Amino acid sequence: MKVKIQLQSARKGQSTTNLKDIVQKKLEMLGEKFCADIDRGSFPAIRMKSRSTSNIFYSQELRQYVLGDATITRSSRNIAHLRPLTQMIWTAYFVHELIKQKKTSTLRDVYYSAQAYDIFFKDQAESDNIITDLETAIGHPRESFNVFPEERSAVFGDLTIEYTVPGYEGRRLNLSSHPDGVMIGPALTDAKFIETSADKVIVIEKGAMFTRFVEEKVYENFNAILIYTAGQAPRSTRYFIRRLNRELGLPIYIFTDADPWGMHIAMVIISGSANAAHLTELTTPDAKWAGVWASDIIDYNLPSDRLNDRDIKRLKELKADPRYGDSHWQRQIDIFMKIKKKCELEAFSRYGLTHIVEKYLPERLKELEA
Repeated sequence: MKVKIQLQSARKGQSTTNLKDIVQKKLEMLGEKFCADIDRGSFPAIRMKSRSTSNIFYSQELRQYVLGDATITRSSRNIAHLRPLTQMIWTAYFVHELIKQKKTSTLRDVYYSAQAYDIFFKDQAESDNIITDLETAIGHPRESFNVFPEERSAVFGDLTIEYTVPGYEGRRLNLSSHPDGVMIGPALTDAKFIETSADKVIVIEKGAMFTRFVEEKVYENFNAILIYTAGQAPRSTRYFIRRLNRELGLPIYIFTDADPWGMHIAMVIISGSANAAHLTELTTPDAKWAGVWASDIIDYNLPSDRLNDRDIKRLKELKADPRYGDSHWQRQIDIFMKIKKKCELEAFSRYGLTHIVEKYLPERLKELEA
């Protein structure tokens, strides 16, 4: 029986609208400050939290990295600051226009659009960094001012959404309507959740396994919404996962390859990254890394490869990372180091194409739900 969630959806839809208004107002206040500085005969400047490594700390309360209290000032008085300050002012203007016109842009679009205004970035990395500075300055992620990365993640399952983007307001779509899944882009990220029969979310790193889960009707047999991350989950996908958990109360189970990189893919969804320490709305702290674990390589006798030097170096880094302080994570790291092996999700296919669905998945979910 489907769980009705119209009231929660309505509240979220309203808060999304209010958030855009709040971001737009903060951008306008930033512009007003610059103008006021000029009127007073002062050099326009902006103060924001420092994103240096010395100002990034792990918060046990929030279970993610956060910025400390150290700040930096970017002032037009300093010749070295003129270029990045000008770039930030233009970027603030550009994203304000996006919100005002109810349009979206990609990170790549921002990089090229600047050239029409004779604002030049040496490369996209510089452009992306200025956008991150603006996020830090106004306290909201780029998605809140309608800037997104290229879409590559997908979702499949019994979840009916209602679009809120201009031209599609009120249109509804069930996310089981396309066998390849529905891309997680700006329109889906901000859509209202209407109803679902799902009682969990299964997040999958690999596209082949996502397709297998759809083919084997995991969404029906396990009452699950399936999400494909295409490797490291884009921020819009992490925000979407957080919404499913926070608004619908659905537990999140993450399946990755059994290697340090798979562990990190899961951990970024759970506790974020140091690069996004200035943001607090992208994590799902109660999500669970469901596998594939190092211990599974032994318990299921899975085909595996030897860890290389890069893998071992990464494991040592994870061992010292406070996000991995839980005993389960530490145990799995120790097993990886002991057996010096890794494997992929697809390794279960040695026992047949459906083994992962018929045996491993129910056993692991039962263990985690106990």
